[in-house]
Amino acid sequence: MTGNSDLRGQSRAEIDALLAKYGLTPRHALGQHFLADPNIVERIVRVAGVGPADRVVEIGAGTGTLTRALVATGAQVVAYELDEGLGRVLAEVLEGFEVDIRFGNALDIDFHEALVGDQWHLIANLPYNVGTPLVLNVLQEYESIGKLSVMLQSEVVDRFLAGPGSSDYGVPSVIVGLHARLVATFTVPPQVFVPPPAVDSAVVVLERIPAHPLASQAIALAKAAFGQRRKMLRKSLSGEFSDPSAILETAGIDPTRRAETVSPDEYLRLAEVAGT
Repeated sequence: MTGNSDLRGQSRAEIDALLAKYGLTPRHALGQHFLADPNIVERIVRVAGVGPADRVVEIGAGTGTLTRALVATGAQVVAYELDEGLGRVLAEVLEGFEVDIRFGNALDIDFHEALVGDQWHLIANLPYNVGTPLVLNVLQEYESIGKLSVMLQSEVVDRFLAGPGSSDYGVPSVIVGLHARLVATFTVPPQVFVPPPAVDSAVVVLERIPAHPLASQAIALAKAAFGQRRKMLRKSLSGEFSDPSAILETAGIDPTRRAETVSPDEYLRLAEVAGT
């Protein structure tokens, strides 16, 4: 039922023909940019490492190009799409394939209820306004999703992967650093989408690591510090501790440092000291 052509995904001409057949156009309000490069589809599946033993939840099925490629690997696939208008396209593209298509907003999904079992792999080509909150929420709340392979705006991926001292480093970097390790990343140019977005995109593959019991406290401290990022930590954390300088020094952190210089592990150490 499946073959190499399914793994490679749809061409631009195929997507244009599908949309025209059903009288559809990409909806700007939904951030729709359909991936129209078979080689990129194939590369996403390859770097994600999906195979017959995997459970995959796809967010943003679109015209089904990546969905079909994922099913072709033999994986169990649950695919979500916000735009019910694409239902007829998906029905045609996925006819004869075993896939669970669901319609709904990714940000409203309770994955505890939606997914049975554990070790799910989330794969997505996400509208940029949805990508950051979804990825960060999944990392913090849903341990049943053990791996994420997502396409996002390049600048968002840069923020996820940034280290202390970088201008891109912030709370998202801390959250990712405390919950995941980088497996792979590659950039994707605008011209491989229908229509092309105004920015470059990137695929990032993250694998969950065991979270420290105080990870949420460390993230709360990072949020407080970055909330006043221009101030020294002894000032930006004054609302968190009665004597922030003493807590910081006990944690081995100079109180005159600023939020963007503190690593995820140092925020964790600060949370540990604060809890003793």
